[in-house]
Amino acid sequence: MPPEAGSPVVPDYAGACVNRVVPALLGRTDAAWLPGPVAGAEQRVLLVLDGLGWEALREHADHLPTLASLAGGPVTTVAPSTTAAALTSITTGLTPAEHGVVGYRMRVDGRVLNVLRWSAGGGRPPDPFSVQRHPPFGGREVAVVTRAEYARTGFTEAHLRGARFHGWHTEVTLVEHVVRRIEAGESFVYAYSPGIDTVAHEFGLESAVFGRELAAADRLVSELLDRLPPRCVLVVTSDHGQAPAGPDRLVELRRAADASVMMAGDARFRYLYARRAVAAELLEIARDEAGDRAWVWSRAELLTSGILGRGATGSVPGRVGDVIVAARGADGFADPAQPHEAHLRSAHGSLTAAEMLVPLVAARGGR
Repeated sequence: MPPEAGSPVVPDYAGACVNRVVPALLGRTDAAWLPGPVAGAEQRVLLVLDGLGWEALREHADHLPTLASLAGGPVTTVAPSTTAAALTSITTGLTPAEHGVVGYRMRVDGRVLNVLRWSAGGGRPPDPFSVQRHPPFGGREVAVVTRAEYARTGFTEAHLRGARFHGWHTEVTLVEHVVRRIEAGESFVYAYSPGIDTVAHEFGLESAVFGRELAAADRLVSELLDRLPPRCVLVVTSDHGQAPAGPDRLVELRRAADASVMMAGDARFRYLYARRAVAAELLEIARDEAGDRAWVWSRAELLTSGILGRGATGSVPGRVGDVIVAARGADGFADPAQPHEAHLRSAHGSLTAAEMLVPLVAARGGR
């Protein structure tokens, strides 16, 4: 049943959610809910197309004829609906509360860690293992095909630690690496492409170039299906969808900012860390400033709700803001330390259907 209008789309962590895809494909959990072509496949390829939401797939089916024809449907991503949290959930099979990567930017050891860049305010960033200790892919040494420049980054170490890395420079080489791994007898290959998300952020969801990038992603899927054997299934999913963004949609929370020692998260899922002197008032201030356009929770409320999952222990709860402001409409919420956010033409992180529903579709190779 779809959520009521204005209600958040919450992750279905125990059901059809991206955190359960890899464990199911690896045979570690029930796979009956996966698309039909997965059943009986001897080899499996999981392709993650960053930033492709289910709504975008439906609305731009003319650019995505191959993807639109595949078996399957929508599943939920995790919360926040952002790359750092979602990719870590995809590879580990855990919720953000469990693995501890609770956002794109989050407070770790008193500083804001940018997870994708693995930078922390110019100082030495933390050891990736200290931030995310759980082994990806259930501890199996899986073949991973992703951008070559990601090979030695902190985030790669955090969410792909121990994998056999195959870096690609063009999508032609992505296809080649995947096909060679399958021909070599690999039973499972994980592949990742960031193009849709990159173009959406730079050019926006209504731009012609976004449509061309969707078409390029569809050609990538088509070429993989043409070159993979019938015994192999290609499964395609994403980490999040997208919402329109721009400077006219970015709201300043001036009183909440003044009451915060720092902010983190995304514009659409903003973490506020309270100044000690006004910690008791920050929640009320944020609700007064943003309550008509956002879901606003205290840390305790968010963790108790299960929206991030359950089982947050150790330092993980402290990575979440004292107050969380999650956009329920078109707005994002500015962080004064992140002026570049005003230049983004798409955004994500919150709990709307456009951001939270992603495709999980599949087909056998050798069409």
